[in-house]
Amino acid sequence: MQKCFAKLRQKISGRFHLFGDHGVSEPATRGTLVIYRTSRRSSLRKCISIRLYSVTHLDPNTGFGKLSGEASLQNWKKTKHGENDTITSEVVMYLEEGFGTPGAIEVKHLGQHQEFFLQSLTLDLPHNHSVHFECNSWVYPMSKSNVDRVFFSNTSYLPSQTPAALQSLREEELRNLRGNGRGKREKWERIYDYDRYNDLGEIDRGQSHARPILGGSNAYPYPRRCRTGRPLSNKDRMTESRSEIINLDFYVPPDDRFSPTKLSEFISNSIRAVVHFVVPEVKSVFEGAVKNFESFEQMSKDLYTAHRKPVAETMVMGRLKALVPKELHDEIGRVMKENPFKFPIPQVIAADKNAWRSDEEFAREMLAGLNPAVIRCLETFPIAGRGGRSSITATQVEKNLEGLSITEAVTTGRMFMLDHHEYLMPYLRRINEQGVCIYASRTLFLLRHDHTLKPVAIELTLPGGGAGSEEINRVFLPASKGTEAALWQLAKTHVAVNDSGHHQLISHWLHTHAAVEPFIIAARRQLSSMHPIYKLLDPHFKDTMHINSLARSILLNAGGILERTMYLGKYAMEISSAIYKSWRFRDQALPADLLKRNMAVEDDSVQSGVRLRFDDYPYAADGLDVWAAIDTWVTDYCAYFYRSDASVVSDVELQAWWSEVREVGHGDKRDDAECWFPLDSVANLARAITTLIWIASALHAAVNFGQYGYAGYPPNRPTRCYKFIPYEGTPEFAEFLRDPDKYFLQMIPDRFTTTLGIALIEVLSGHTADEVYLGQRKEGWTNDREVLRMFERFGESLRQVEKRIEERNGKRRLKNRFGPARVPYTLLFTDTSNLGVAKGITGRGIPNSVSI
Repeated sequence: MQKCFAKLRQKISGRFHLFGDHGVSEPATRGTLVIYRTSRRSSLRKCISIRLYSVTHLDPNTGFGKLSGEASLQNWKKTKHGENDTITSEVVMYLEEGFGTPGAIEVKHLGQHQEFFLQSLTLDLPHNHSVHFECNSWVYPMSKSNVDRVFFSNTSYLPSQTPAALQSLREEELRNLRGNGRGKREKWERIYDYDRYNDLGEIDRGQSHARPILGGSNAYPYPRRCRTGRPLSNKDRMTESRSEIINLDFYVPPDDRFSPTKLSEFISNSIRAVVHFVVPEVKSVFEGAVKNFESFEQMSKDLYTAHRKPVAETMVMGRLKALVPKELHDEIGRVMKENPFKFPIPQVIAADKNAWRSDEEFAREMLAGLNPAVIRCLETFPIAGRGGRSSITATQVEKNLEGLSITEAVTTGRMFMLDHHEYLMPYLRRINEQGVCIYASRTLFLLRHDHTLKPVAIELTLPGGGAGSEEINRVFLPASKGTEAALWQLAKTHVAVNDSGHHQLISHWLHTHAAVEPFIIAARRQLSSMHPIYKLLDPHFKDTMHINSLARSILLNAGGILERTMYLGKYAMEISSAIYKSWRFRDQALPADLLKRNMAVEDDSVQSGVRLRFDDYPYAADGLDVWAAIDTWVTDYCAYFYRSDASVVSDVELQAWWSEVREVGHGDKRDDAECWFPLDSVANLARAITTLIWIASALHAAVNFGQYGYAGYPPNRPTRCYKFIPYEGTPEFAEFLRDPDKYFLQMIPDRFTTTLGIALIEVLSGHTADEVYLGQRKEGWTNDREVLRMFERFGESLRQVEKRIEERNGKRRLKNRFGPARVPYTLLFTDTSNLGVAKGITGRGIPNSVSI
């Protein structure tokens, strides 16, 4: 008999995931957990059963690897790491002679109540050999889950290379994760399945809360989400019911949930938004009954420079009690007492409170702001659309083209357009029936010799008087003084409103959050945890399914925060479905996107294959560097495991994953041949994986973590307009002339909507304490030294990218790197460690995944 010693590291993470019936909506026990008292520690230790599977010897009777006897757990040692306890236990087991090398462990929880988080297990074998199992998974009692938990070592195997002793375990693992597609999912079940977005409406509350089911139809195509199996509505048996107005406990498979620390942090950060969302009386937080701010000075004072008066506690807490779970209600009460209800000063007004008004800053934010992947280089003029030709004429714009004709400006690649016209026009009449005043817009820019953009014309469009009638267009031209300048400012604001809605709903939600989730579900179902592509992708899936679940619960749902703050209102998700019709996965690759928007030209002499039309495009310049680093890492990794194109084609798990993504997860795009890369070569595999990692990491960072810096000041990025631009000779025009600033402030959202919107983006713009950034991973994910060397090179290449970003930001000729507002472009700066700040709003940092 040979004696084997091991280290079992059991990470106790949480306020409400241990010892008892604890759900994800219980932050109330914060800081009070004394988890491992002697009796409890002893109890749990007796409940854990651990056995080993051999990787080298097959048991002919079971078809699995030879199974060891049970281990004994000894010498439990508790250490404190922040708010978490880590228990290290010595595991002692005796292996029969000829057992061979361990390749998997079986873990059973024989207790009744106490789920635990198993972080890792390291076996110290004879001859200085060790085997490491990186588990990172919740283990629930067998009385609930009724499934043996099996964890494989950190050795990677393609399906065709799987040792015979592990083959059946590998297949069984995937069968268990797929489930049978029936029944309501319970919190302890690790089951991944698909469903449509049939959980946004609340028809049981009335027809006004009905919303279309997204996905599964030609009318409303959409990516799929994770199935929860919640009961169906009483009034519409096609939609899921919603038990509470705010529900933070939608089913998410345990290993894809936030850590308890992050969930508690997220809830605490969200309290302000929750309070503003559920309590209409919160308007009384400001003095008086006036709905709008009276001046820009008052806005800044009330929001940023003085503590806002807290809402009367008795009124608010009484209202909340009927709307939210008790635990959340108690936590809101605690935070309301501790916090001063004050927002930090947004970057866009920190250096110069009026810089946002300038044409240069307005244009710069289309290249380096929140939504930098929409602007395109104009290829033809006049501009034509589905509704007819644009009203912008050559005569109107040529006076601002610095001596060029419009033909010369277009043919030399110096005319650019921001188009928020085509996708809005079919919905505009219905949007404006909700009480807002919204135009569709086209904005033209000239690329100046210093590579800054200059807006030269804005066209604002409304539908005609009846079906089939011509569009009503108004064209506004730049002006620097007088009434024309004030009207021009209103026109720019309407464009900013369009761009804000597109950013939040399309660039942010649809193109990153919603687009990535089907890839995660398919990977969990079809790729074994020992598959090298699974190991490559796993950190890029962290927390995405949970944040998407929370978004469906409180942001995207009928009457949710997005509908209450964005001009799209109840048509928001329906419009995102219409735009999804033109979504193509291959176009999400940064080089392909730049070519599609004519912002770059092909150039085979550089790694990305493209060259920018002008260098001072911060998002694209930094993005291409990050893209190249990801591409090199992924290409090397794929080439290491796949030595031929045939090995890609013959990988049954990989092909099943890719097929399920296309046929099910993004099933409404299955017939679009141009949407997907064929997974028939190592090169195409690398392209697909690079694109997916780019979306989940850098693209999401670019459109998410700058939100507060720019949109935290509402006049710069309003979310709605409540007035159209007045025509001369009307009473509204006279009102406008009397006080243009007051008219402006009455045009943008009122105090309540403004405060709610700022609270939302304050939450979305911050990093949490457990963030893991691009180029970082927890130790133990692989035992392959060559792979680890490749990963180290990846990290070093990202550090070089950071240096190049700093160099660009130091070049005064690159004016778009700062602009008049003096906001440096750092959104694609990989890490935040050099700031000495672990969390919060930093305006930089690329997390591995869509995690907030």
